[in-house]
Amino acid sequence: MARLKVTQTKSTVGTKHMHRETVRSLGLKRIGDTVIKEDRPEFRGMVRTVAHLVTVEEVD
Repeated sequence: MARLKVTQTKSTVGTKHMHRETVRSLGLKRIGDTVIKEDRPEFRGMVRTVAHLVTVEEVD
């Protein structure tokens, strides 16, 4: 199964509360943090919500 490499590229300061919570629930704490998540619809939706704050790469 494919996996997603999610990296936080922008700060959550000044963003909506739900966007901050989504970034935290992805496991990201600060700019430059990277996590690898399974490629599932739940994570795709979370990434789509905060697409302006993160970058995503597919990893095998």
